[in-house]
Amino acid sequence: MTICIIPARSGSKRIKNKNIKKFISEPMISITLKKLKKSKIFKKIVVTSDSNRILKIAKTYGADILIKRSKNLSDDNTSTVPVIVDAIKKLENQILFNRVCCVYPCNPFLNIQDLKKAINLLNKYNKCFIYPISKYSHPIQRALFINKNKELNFVKKKFSKSRTQDLKEFFYDAGQFYLAKKETWINKYKKFRGIIIPSWRCHDIDTSEDWLRAEILYKAFFKRN
Repeated sequence: MTICIIPARSGSKRIKNKNIKKFISEPMISITLKKLKKSKIFKKIVVTSDSNRILKIAKTYGADILIKRSKNLSDDNTSTVPVIVDAIKKLENQILFNRVCCVYPCNPFLNIQDLKKAINLLNKYNKCFIYPISKYSHPIQRALFINKNKELNFVKKKFSKSRTQDLKEFFYDAGQFYLAKKETWINKYKKFRGIIIPSWRCHDIDTSEDWLRAEILYKAFFKRN
């Protein structure tokens, strides 16, 4: 059985209350929760948060289990893995499950088909973390930087005259979800496999400009579909 755990702490610095801020017309986390409920993929949808307000909103939009997270797992320096492991240990005596999907709450472009592909891949490679990745639009080997004299320089000069089509493709973490067996989360195995998704569905939403861009794209996509 697969469960979903959404880590949704309060205290976001760049966008205040990002996880429950209204995205177009409803709290951001509600969009993610409604997609997950509609998918019927997960036995249970769990939200772990240090905020009673977030937990209350999550319950309203369909979260099955709420976990009040401790303060020492809710600061800016705490990574995702210990938060998920903490939730796993609290859930083990409540429900039976063997796979865990961590889904981030600020996730308007989450696609259910990607989750299904990830589950199929995990069935084949069961000691890996599976997550969505996207290709850099331009070869990173030809990246530039500005030096102290405000001049442009290639990070790797040897690639300055290379044709882009001759350079190796590189990918980045889309930052939407991570799927793995329960034991993989706990033992922190270091094997990873990715499913490739289009770049238009990959958006870090960290500034007000990011937020506005995401709203515009979201409206345009769902109006068309």
